[in-house]
Amino acid sequence: MTADTSADVTANTTAEVPSPRHRRRRAGLTLLVAAALTGTLGACGGAAARQPSAPVGADVSQQARLAELVRQDVAVGAPGVIVRVDDGHGRPIEIARQASWSRADHTLAAKDKFRMGSNTKTMVATVVLQLVAEHRLKLSDPVDAWLPGLVPNGSAITVRMLLNHTSGLFDYTDDPDVLKAFTGQDTRIWTPEELIAAGVRHDPLFAPGTDYAYSNTNYVALGLVAEKATGHTLGDLIQQRIAGPLHLRNTYLVTGTDTGPDAKKSPVLAHGYEPDAARLAPLLPPGTPAGTAFAGPARSEGYVDTTWVNASTEWAAGGMVSTARDWARFDSALLSGKLLPAAQLKEMKTTVAEESEFPNRRYGLGLEKVTTPCGTVWGHNGQVPGYSSEAYTDATGRRTASVLTSTIFGLASPKPGAANQAVVNAAVCTMLGKPIPATAASPAA
Repeated sequence: MTADTSADVTANTTAEVPSPRHRRRRAGLTLLVAAALTGTLGACGGAAARQPSAPVGADVSQQARLAELVRQDVAVGAPGVIVRVDDGHGRPIEIARQASWSRADHTLAAKDKFRMGSNTKTMVATVVLQLVAEHRLKLSDPVDAWLPGLVPNGSAITVRMLLNHTSGLFDYTDDPDVLKAFTGQDTRIWTPEELIAAGVRHDPLFAPGTDYAYSNTNYVALGLVAEKATGHTLGDLIQQRIAGPLHLRNTYLVTGTDTGPDAKKSPVLAHGYEPDAARLAPLLPPGTPAGTAFAGPARSEGYVDTTWVNASTEWAAGGMVSTARDWARFDSALLSGKLLPAAQLKEMKTTVAEESEFPNRRYGLGLEKVTTPCGTVWGHNGQVPGYSSEAYTDATGRRTASVLTSTIFGLASPKPGAANQAVVNAAVCTMLGKPIPATAASPAA
């Protein structure tokens, strides 16, 4: 495990933003997804689209190609896609496109709210580092100093290790009981303390600080540390310190008590979908618990609507709801130094190597450094049932790009995965003012 304190350290310059097969580690279905990408899913039917806004900064032909890649993405399997790209010049590009069968649930728009999954970790890490800057806690503090007795060997695990996933803690989303709630088969509401207990009843993956392993358990613990250090709820901390000051009017943390099939709560929440049990089954590896499937109302094209699935397993690890515009404003403020002092932003950008299969990615403190075909970007990605999100910015925070896709496993087979990959790469290249490379071409629809 090596550290990188520079924003410009070179990596594999031919590597792409990771394909859906690589992004599965964010989904929470960690037991399943490693081998869930070799099956075949049927393609969605016809699509309906909101027209992209007229470009001011980006070249018209570049926007047209990006819009065509989004069309192809939906045509081969994505229920819906939102793309927002701001190259720092003029009005951002905004595209929303969806499969025709999904319009009965909701007409997708670029301004819709979206479940952001593990992008949440960047916001939680920002709150923690603000508290470090205020000397209310230290990166070197052991977990036991704030959560005594909650985490075995907590005296050897520091706040920094939680932030950069070097704690060795088992990921609670790999626990069979949590999996049932994550997929919506169990409606029991889990508390943060119960999620940590589900993780630590499994053996640690390695001694603290000796390796890297992505674990949602780390960020649930960090949420509790922030609450303990301030006496405020994590949701209030995010509103007071980030969403309020930045005027993020559509950004909030979901808790275990605000989940349910009441669309009136959020009429502009994009709907999310996963393959039904029959289509999901061929994607699942041997050893998957019998009957594993996503709960939700059945939809055509072999999907279920997972919009209101049990969200209590996410919280500080993946519970944020936001919009592409709001999240771009957050990423821009973070990387431009508006949310953290220079010392803490430098700490956030101090990275360690991720797993060997991700040579173009390095993990900082809730923030990833990614080397793409068009340059280096910073950000995160996230998945919760029915929602996949990619959010990136350049080193200055001036340019931003988001790709929000309303499924995880709907992209699991090679053709939909490649099509979605092409959209992400094209969005990042457009953000950086670079031509979309030929390798970003997706399969013909």
